[in-house]
Amino acid sequence: MLKEFQEFISKGNVMDLAVAVIIGAAFGKIVDSMVNDIIMPIVGAIFGGLDFNNYFYPLSSAVTAPSLDAAKAQGAVFAYGSFVTVVLNFLILAFIIFLMVKAVNNMRRRLVAEKPVEPAAPPADIALLTEIRDLLAKR
Repeated sequence: MLKEFQEFISKGNVMDLAVAVIIGAAFGKIVDSMVNDIIMPIVGAIFGGLDFNNYFYPLSSAVTAPSLDAAKAQGAVFAYGSFVTVVLNFLILAFIIFLMVKAVNNMRRRLVAEKPVEPAAPPADIALLTEIRDLLAKR
């Protein structure tokens, strides 16, 4: 069982996937920070100092706190501001991934276009028939 596990782990696809997950998690943190620390404060300033993370609707009459964290401690809340922030994170991340995939596809197309395409050699039977035809044509 250990040997099978070593064979599984040593396959290239598994290692590529592990690296992609680790880089993706780190990249997700970068995007999250960009949205929370750069974009949302600017959006909040444009709309009059709004902090979307603290937008919520109390689902209980016991919730009277002005901030989301304190309100969650008091009872159930509908935190739509946090949802807006997460959706914005997703859209930015999806757009960046789209741009990366587009760039990779363009590179692949350029590499394929740069390689001269050599005509494929005909199968052996076709080559033999062509040779026979040419010999008969010479007679």
